[in-house]
Amino acid sequence: MVDQVWRDVCGTGEDIVVLHGWGLNGNIWTPIVSQLSQHGRLTRLDLPGYGESPWPTGEAITFTKLCELTLAALPERSHLIGWSLGGLVATELALQAPERFHSLTTVASSPYFPAEEPDWPGIEPNILQQFGKQLSKDFRRTVERFLALQSLGSPHAKADVKAIKEWLFSKPMANVDVLDAGLDMLAQVDLRPQLRHINMPYFRMYGRLDALVPARVDEQVSQLAPGSQSYCAPHCSHAPFISDPEGFMAAWLAFFSTIGQR
Repeated sequence: MVDQVWRDVCGTGEDIVVLHGWGLNGNIWTPIVSQLSQHGRLTRLDLPGYGESPWPTGEAITFTKLCELTLAALPERSHLIGWSLGGLVATELALQAPERFHSLTTVASSPYFPAEEPDWPGIEPNILQQFGKQLSKDFRRTVERFLALQSLGSPHAKADVKAIKEWLFSKPMANVDVLDAGLDMLAQVDLRPQLRHINMPYFRMYGRLDALVPARVDEQVSQLAPGSQSYCAPHCSHAPFISDPEGFMAAWLAFFSTIGQR
């Protein structure tokens, strides 16, 4: 399966890996590929089941299997950056195999995506349920609606959505089963109790205008992972590396520079 995972590698030096979010593919990182590859050997991949990485025939589509297949496709050791669902995968990989990673960065992600009363900000569960019901009727339009929700609040929302659609439709779309399973992962996976076990340099980035992962969750995650650092992009929603690539890189490089001699 490792050979079936699409990867693009550029740059030289220590490995940096980026993982995309639900419904998308490795092209989503286009705005910062050249910048990241100046600081290491950058690997973009299509998560198993997405883009040009087929899900193995006959294998159940589970979060555990997604993480297993992804880990097998990664370099021996890397700085790991995961966005949205990719951040959930990245967090689980850092917990499973800490010896494989120099650092962990999550972008517009959460250890538990659904909102939970009284004080856990997140996606309203009914939104995920609605997307799940609509997938089988018109999955392309459903994915497009989800993309629009990701950009909600951004001053560059129209341009962001246009760019994301171009990257999405430049590759094969994930099938309905993979997309539906991905929504289940967003609705069910809860890594909050395990965050205290992350001992590597850990950086969390949020968008102040994010409608999917509210920046307010930063406070709660800081309590669960007190050794981590965080940054909130002031004029961005769910995709700060698209809305403000320069600001994203400045924040990440500030974190990157604090990591010990590599």
